[in-house]
Amino acid sequence: MSIRYKPYSPEQPHLLPPSPQDWLPEDHLAYMVRAVVSTLELESFHRFYRKDPRGALPFDPVMMVSILLYAWCSDIYSSRKISMLCTGDLGGRYLAAGLQPDFHTINTFRLRHGDALADLFVQSVRLCQAAGMMSLGNVSIDGSKIAANASKRKAMSYSRMVRTEEDIRLQIAEIQRRSNAADAQEDSLFGKDNIGFDLPKELKRHETRLAKILEAKKQLEAEARQAAEAKAAARKAKQSNNDGGKPRRGPKPKEPEDPAKAVPKDSAQRGFTDPDSRIMKSGTGEWMQGYNAQAAVDGEYQVILACEVTQDANDKRMLVPMVEKTIAQVGAKPSTFSADPGFYSEDNAKAMEDMGVDALIPPDKERCGTPDNPAPAMSEEAFAALSIKEKMRHRVSTAEGRDAYRLRKGIVEPVFGQIKGSAGNPGYLGFLRRGLTKATQEWSWVCATHNFLKYIRFQAAQKAPPAPPKQKRNSRRGEDCVFSTVEMAI
Repeated sequence: MSIRYKPYSPEQPHLLPPSPQDWLPEDHLAYMVRAVVSTLELESFHRFYRKDPRGALPFDPVMMVSILLYAWCSDIYSSRKISMLCTGDLGGRYLAAGLQPDFHTINTFRLRHGDALADLFVQSVRLCQAAGMMSLGNVSIDGSKIAANASKRKAMSYSRMVRTEEDIRLQIAEIQRRSNAADAQEDSLFGKDNIGFDLPKELKRHETRLAKILEAKKQLEAEARQAAEAKAAARKAKQSNNDGGKPRRGPKPKEPEDPAKAVPKDSAQRGFTDPDSRIMKSGTGEWMQGYNAQAAVDGEYQVILACEVTQDANDKRMLVPMVEKTIAQVGAKPSTFSADPGFYSEDNAKAMEDMGVDALIPPDKERCGTPDNPAPAMSEEAFAALSIKEKMRHRVSTAEGRDAYRLRKGIVEPVFGQIKGSAGNPGYLGFLRRGLTKATQEWSWVCATHNFLKYIRFQAAQKAPPAPPKQKRNSRRGEDCVFSTVEMAI
């Protein structure tokens, strides 16, 4: 008996060209991305091309932004892989409308419109806000170390730079001495007017390496002088505000270092591949060459409200900028900001009070009260008499403060996990571009993509039919029984 199959003819030509809608399901990500991009303001992209209309016709920015967002939603950031989506992926071919921009074009578009693409993050925040995805009740701030496009083995400490500089200068002097001796010998053989040879390759390599070391050494020394100047200015301001100029009690403080004579610490390091990146300890305890990526996340749908990238491994200096950026971008002041002890300092706590922000930042890692024994209520007079640190410790120790701060981990830390993915399903693994400016732009793209995906899933859930009522088996009658919500609650 012969077996029959459904017709299969891959080379069979179509009488009519197929429609893209026939190839993709209705809920495909490409349709969602196109709907989102249609709501975005892309005037900054169009304005660029109106400046100089000469040359070949450019690709429509709407198409380019759609392809980039579609790729980012799929955790694809390489320009070559994005270009392949336009030819080998049905969703990418639909968004490209049959056009095939190569990876040079895609990369040039990202470089040319880096700031405009980064501004899409602000639009993602406002889009989620308009959809009602923000409560602004508890906003959590945290930082995560992300690897730079550089190797920590290409970094060098200041003390090693000094030693290596001396060694390389001696090596260059020896090479030059041998070259001069060889030149003198060749002049005696061939004459001085004969064409000379190029510089030895060994000398070129040493001179190039010395130039890189001197540049990194110069940057470290400039940072040391700036830090000394800032420390001296802060000390002078503190002395001028000290009780009307009255002398302080206790031992005389140590005189600050002369900024002109300040030198970096021997352990201060600088990388050669990406000089803006720094050696940092990741969450797993391993040392890495990278940046500290910051995010402020709303507690309702885990929408990122503000993002930033810093070279500091410590989070202290990022609290005030992140709070200010959050308030500016959402146009309102959230009820509570929460952050881990790494963000605490007395200056930060004072700044939060001056801004009228209710902040929950434990001043230290010790437990402030227990769930069974929270801090008792305190009168306004007694609270006002506390120091800045004691006030913050009391806020976190109360029952309300502990309940609010307990939500922090479940708000911000899962967002970093969603962005980075897991071992079996990796997401964003690290920066592809070098330099603080480009890394900041790239992190804005990543955070904007996170928000757009949240918005897409929110809209899909709004259109989805209601879930059927839960069914439980009645063991007494051996049949399926449907229980209403009210019955289940009872």
